[in-house]
Parts: sequence; C-alpha cells; structure tokens
Amino acid sequence: MEQQAVWAIVIFLVIYGLIISEKIHRTTVAMIGAALMVGFGIVDQETAVHHIDFNTLGLLVGMMIIVGITAETGLFNYMAIAAAKKAKGMPIRILIALAVITAVGSAFLDNVTTVLLMVPVTFSITRQLKVNPIPFLLTQVISSNVGGTATLIGDPPNIMIGSAVKELTFNAFLANLAPIVLVIMIVYIGLFMLMFRKSLRAKEEDIRGIMEMDEKQLITNRKLLIQSLVVLGLTIVGFFTHQWLHLESATVALAGAFLLLLLTGEHSMERALAKVEWSTIFFFVGLFVLVSGLVETGVIADLAKRAIDWTGGDPFATSMLILWLSAIASAFLDNIPFVATMIPMIQEIGALGFGDLEPLWWSLALGACLGGNGALIGASANLIVAGLAGKEGYPISFIRFLKFGFPLMLLSIVISSVYVYLRYLI
Repeated sequence: MEQQAVWAIVIFLVIYGLIISEKIHRTTVAMIGAALMVGFGIVDQETAVHHIDFNTLGLLVGMMIIVGITAETGLFNYMAIAAAKKAKGMPIRILIALAVITAVGSAFLDNVTTVLLMVPVTFSITRQLKVNPIPFLLTQVISSNVGGTATLIGDPPNIMIGSAVKELTFNAFLANLAPIVLVIMIVYIGLFMLMFRKSLRAKEEDIRGIMEMDEKQLITNRKLLIQSLVVLGLTIVGFFTHQWLHLESATVALAGAFLLLLLTGEHSMERALAKVEWSTIFFFVGLFVLVSGLVETGVIADLAKRAIDWTGGDPFATSMLILWLSAIASAFLDNIPFVATMIPMIQEIGALGFGDLEPLWWSLALGACLGGNGALIGASANLIVAGLAGKEGYPISFIRFLKFGFPLMLLSIVISSVYVYLRYLI
C-alpha cells in the first residue's frame, strides 16, 4: 500500500476515534482532519472542495431556516396539547399520540429539531398528569429515528444518500422507505402499549387539568404561522416535483427558506440564520474532505473489492452485509461519518460490475437510520433528549437506553431484512 494511502487511513482512524470519544467537539475534530488531509498533500484544495457535497449542505441550511421560523409560532405546543386532549388525558394514549406526532414531524423536519420542540411540551404534560416522563421521552426518540427514515429530508444519512445518487429522489425515498417505516411504527406502537399501559396511570383531577388547557393560546403569532405553513407546504410540494422541475433538493429548500425570510421581513433574517446549526454544517464539510482522502488514495475502492470478494457478489449477501453492518455500527458510532464512508464504497461496488445497486442503497439507509435506536450515542436526537431529561432531574443512562432501544432496533432490522429480500431480491 502506498504511503499516501497509509497516511489517509491513519488520519481517518485517529479523527474517527476522537469523534467517538466526544472529548473534543466533533466539528472541531472533523475540520482538523480535513486540514490534515490537505496539509499532508493527500488531496489538494481544489479536489477537497470538489468532494464537498453542497447539495447536502444547502438542503440542511434551507430546512433549518424554515423549521427555526416555524418553531417560533408555537405550532408544536398546540399540536401536542390538542393531541393530549383528543386522547382524553389518558397517559398511555397521550404517549402513543406524541410518539406518532414525533415520527411524522421527523419525516418532514429533522430528528433533532423535532425532539427539541417536543420534549419541553412532554414535560409540561407529564408534570400536569404527575407521571414519569421517561417512557414518553424514550418512545419519542425511538419514533423520531424511525420517522426520519421515511423521507429524503428526515435524517442526514438519507440526505447524503439522495444527494450522492440523483435517481433517488424525494418520491423514491417515500415510495421505498415509507411503507416499511409504517409497518415498524405499527409494531412499535403495539409494543409501547404492552410495555407501559399498566405503569402509566393518572388521577382524575390531574386528567381534568389537561382537558381544561386552551391549546389555542399557545399559538404566539398567527400571521407567522400562516406564512410558515404556506411556505412549508410549497417546499414539500417542491420536493415531490423536483425531479420533473430539474431542480436539486437543496435549491427547493433554500428557495423556500428565503421566500419565508422575504415574507417575514429583514428583522427575522439574523435571528433565523443564528438558529442554523452551523456546527453541524461544518461537521459535514470536514467529513466530506476527510473521506475524500480515502477515495483519492484508492482505500475505498480496495474495501469495495474486498466486500465483493467476501460476499461473492451475491446481491442478497451484499445487501444483508450492508444492512446489518450499518445498523450495528450506527448504534455505537455516529451514523453520519459512517454513511459518508459507505457511499463511495457502494459506488465502487457498482463500478466493479455488481449490477443493480438499489437494494444496497435502501439497505444502507435503513441500517444507518434505524441503527441509531440501538444505543444512546447512536443518533444526535438521543443525546439531545438525554441531556434535556438530565436537566429536569430524570437522567437517562447509557445502559437504560441500551436495554430499551437495542432490542427494538434489532427487531426493526429483522423486519427490514425481510422487506429488502421480498421487495428487491426475489
């Protein structure tokens, strides 16, 4: 192996190890890794910039702006309290209603934003009912990772896959992943009811307190709400039609974001841009450059060849390898850098004459997104919820999350394995 490839592997593994350790912020680590790849001459600056996927970055920025402005209207608080009242204030029904809202929200927003909006409302409801909020939080974060799997924009791994493979449009993600996500959510809802129906009980007077809440007062700005919903609706229509309009998904998201900024006026511009998670954006930039070193030195191509040799080029064996490897890895590693490494590997497998890559792409998406439910560090949303719960005096430990999430994750991957086999490999 040539020296440049060895240096690329060493830098990648050291940076990956630092990302996993969480001793230094992952964005700082990723950007240092990118600088080292360029600094050691493994890739030149022009090649590094060429590897940065600006479609992924544009889509993330656009949706962050839209969601950030929409969140100011109180829409999610309204939906949660309205759902609690529809559930007649019964804790187990509220738990299921909030899980469903979280799953749907995560499909069209993003996981982290959805749980950030849902968790404070959940604490408000559980305080009123005097019930333990932990079951509500666990079921919501599990549902957010499942719901985010359903669409192109629901989870960063899907955004990255869709951006790398132009044929995998918003409609393609919806048609291929939404059916299996629906099945998994139905199974999960049944399990949630079995697990918590006896432990979640509330007194009559506490239930009455929920029923007396006026959810309409939670809408803080009706004009902004109407503007946000119109723009969000137009943006989602844009995602459905972007293939026919010959527009990238990033163009649709950014157009929606700046249309909303135009409608809301200059005063909201700086506030909206401040709410963009710039640390996440630069984390992606660093990762793309980091992985470019492995691509340019032929390391990824070598890994692809070894995977083909190991599975004998069999579509079923290769799909299952990617699905299960992605799920287990994504439970204990950050799924974003993992997917950033896997995308060029699958592209190389195609270059080696594998045939139809579609089962491999859907296997990667399912494994990476659903695998995040396996452990506390498996997805950013998990860590956000644990942090918010700890501040409220309800810590969620690594072991507690593992006992709840890992069996559910394994079940979802078993269901996904059957789905991939029956839909793509028979």
